[in-house]
Amino acid sequence: MTSLLNAPPEVRAAAGSTTAKTRVRRWALVFIAPNLSAIALFMVFPLAFSLYMSVQRWDLFTAPRYVGSTNFRTLLTADPLFAIAARNTAIFTFGTVVPTVLIGAAVAAILNRKIKGISIFRTILFLPLAVSSVVMALVWQFVFNTEDGLLNIVLGWFGLAAVPWLVDPKWAMVSLCLVSVWKNVPFAIVVLLAAMRGVPESLYEAAAIDGAGEVRRFFAITLPLIRGALSFVVVVSVINAFQAFDQVYVLTGGHGGPESGTYVFGIMLFQHAFAFLDFGYASALSWVMFVVLFALTVAQLWFARRHTGED
Repeated sequence: MTSLLNAPPEVRAAAGSTTAKTRVRRWALVFIAPNLSAIALFMVFPLAFSLYMSVQRWDLFTAPRYVGSTNFRTLLTADPLFAIAARNTAIFTFGTVVPTVLIGAAVAAILNRKIKGISIFRTILFLPLAVSSVVMALVWQFVFNTEDGLLNIVLGWFGLAAVPWLVDPKWAMVSLCLVSVWKNVPFAIVVLLAAMRGVPESLYEAAAIDGAGEVRRFFAITLPLIRGALSFVVVVSVINAFQAFDQVYVLTGGHGGPESGTYVFGIMLFQHAFAFLDFGYASALSWVMFVVLFALTVAQLWFARRHTGED
C-alpha cells in the first residue's frame, strides 16, 4: 500500500481504474447470478438429464437401467411409427411454414401502406396472438365438426357436400394446417411489418421515379431488405411445427387422429412419455428431434447468409 502511495500518478490512476473495473465485474456477477441460476436449473439441467435418460430404460417406478444406444437404434430402425410421425411432421411443417410466410409477407405489405383506418385491421389480424392454443383448438373443433360444424353449414349454403374435416385422415391434416396457419400468420405479420417499417422511404421514391411499379418495388427492394426477418420467421415457424402438440391433441386426440393421419412427433413423444411411461425412449426421440431441428436451422441460416453476401 505504501509503495502504491509513493508511485507516480499514472500508476496510481491505472491501479484505481483496475480496482474499479474489478468491483464493477463483481457486482455484475452478483446481479446476473439469479438469471444464471435459473438458466442452469430450468434449461441446462433438464437437457443434461434428458440426454442421460436417452440411454436408459425407465418407467418412473423402477430404477433406471442402462441400455446404451438401444433406444436410438430401435427408434430409427425398428419402430414403424417413427416413419409415420416423421412423414406427418414433414407434411405438417411444409403445409404450415410455406403458407405462413407467403400470407404473412403479403398481409404485412398491405398493412405497411398508408391507408385510412388500417390500424383497425391490424388490431383484428393480431388477435390470434392473444388466444390460447387450447381455446383456439376447441373453437376450431366446433367449426370443423362434420355434422353441424360452422364450416360445413356455410358449404351447404352453396350446395356443397359436407367435408369430413376431422374424420378423414387427409382432411384432418389439412384442418390441422389451416388452424396452425391461422395461429402463426399474425406473428409473421408482426415481424415482417416491423422489418418493412425499417426500409428507407427514399429507396421507394427513387424506384418510383425510375418507373418501377408497386409490385416491382416489393420484389426488388422490400424482399431483399427484409430477408433477415424472413429467415427468422421461417426458423421459428419450423420449430413451432416440430413442437406442435396442444392443438393436435385437442383437434384430433392423443392417438394421432384418424388412421394416424395426424400422428406427429409431439403426439409420439407424449404417448411414450406419459401413456407408455417409457421416459428413456421419449428422451431419445426428443434428442432426435433436436438434432433434426438444429440441422435445419443451421442450413437455413447458412442459406440466408450466402444469399445476403455475409461471411
